[in-house]
Amino acid sequence: MDKIRNLSVRKTIILYMLTVLFCSFFLSAFIADIAEQIQKSIWWRYMDQETFVETVKNVEPGYIVDYPRPGFYEMTPSDRFASELCDFFGTNAVLILSITGSCVAVFLFYRNKLKKPMEELARGSKKIAENQLDFCISYDNKDEMGELCREFERMREQLARNNQFLWRTVEEEKMLRAAIAHDIRAPLSVLKGYQEMLTEYLPSEDMDMGEAMEMLAESGRQIERMDAFVEMMRKLSSLENRKLAPGPISAGQLEKDIQAELVILEKEYGKQCILQASEPTGEFYGDKEIILEVTENLLSNALRYGKRQITILVETGYAELRICVRDDGDGFRDDTEKITEAFYGQNVKDSLKHAGLGMYISRLYCEKHGGKLVLQNDEQGGAVVTALFRRIV
Repeated sequence: MDKIRNLSVRKTIILYMLTVLFCSFFLSAFIADIAEQIQKSIWWRYMDQETFVETVKNVEPGYIVDYPRPGFYEMTPSDRFASELCDFFGTNAVLILSITGSCVAVFLFYRNKLKKPMEELARGSKKIAENQLDFCISYDNKDEMGELCREFERMREQLARNNQFLWRTVEEEKMLRAAIAHDIRAPLSVLKGYQEMLTEYLPSEDMDMGEAMEMLAESGRQIERMDAFVEMMRKLSSLENRKLAPGPISAGQLEKDIQAELVILEKEYGKQCILQASEPTGEFYGDKEIILEVTENLLSNALRYGKRQITILVETGYAELRICVRDDGDGFRDDTEKITEAFYGQNVKDSLKHAGLGMYISRLYCEKHGGKLVLQNDEQGGAVVTALFRRIV
């Protein structure tokens, strides 16, 4: 039965037709013989039976004595009808049974060979039209229809993979745009702060030209950072594809860059920031822009949730660089893994102003730099976030 079920469509229809035609010919011969016997029994009643018997006894070898057909009007209407009917079946039984058998063969062929795969394909097409790809085409026969169903299933799987890839691409582009907006906010805040300070103090001459020039120089550096950042992000398709640009990092310059941003962030949030930097134990080698972006994200998060004071500890060594940001807020209420997911927000008000990407981007950049991001709650209250960066050669 497995061999018959797995026959090709062409061989199956040939097998069905040959089987039905053979049965039709055999059955038609049987029906013709029965009709002839019935017809002879009818004719027997209208003939001289004694003469017929005597003739059969005296017939010479090589001759056959057949039943004489009675005249049309000699038989009763019922016998006449029965005799004509026997003639009809005797003559046309082969044709009738052949046509009937062919119809039966086509019906059985459709039911056993085509119906199930066609229903499966129709069901699959309907689900694909409804954009539902979580189904499976089930048809195990190893014939042309089975191959068609398997090809359809492969098409469905490819469509599902393409949809997943497209969805992932859209999500990555959405995340990339949000990351650009998120990471460019810190340099803009610094520029805005310097502009406000220059606008406020220069006209009243409360600021000397040296301080003003230093602010302008720092503003220029922030503009260069934004320009380089935007150009780099323009070439990326996702955050994961961002390549590191390692170089020597001076502990003093890193401390100066962080302190320059703290001046503006303190004024913006109205909270005190304390920067503590340990003595460097060697020159660190890494991507300075990545490190500054992570630091800005941690500072923005701490200033947002802290109450009065933020402490930043920077430890620079030869093998690793550690930046620890501590606030005096309420600490983390959710699981740390959940907090570092993309688009995380603790409340609705927070999600209206922030995309919830700071911790996610920081974790991603720390891991790309060979390190990690550690989130903890301080025993005395508040949150402690430590960004660890490994040396890159």
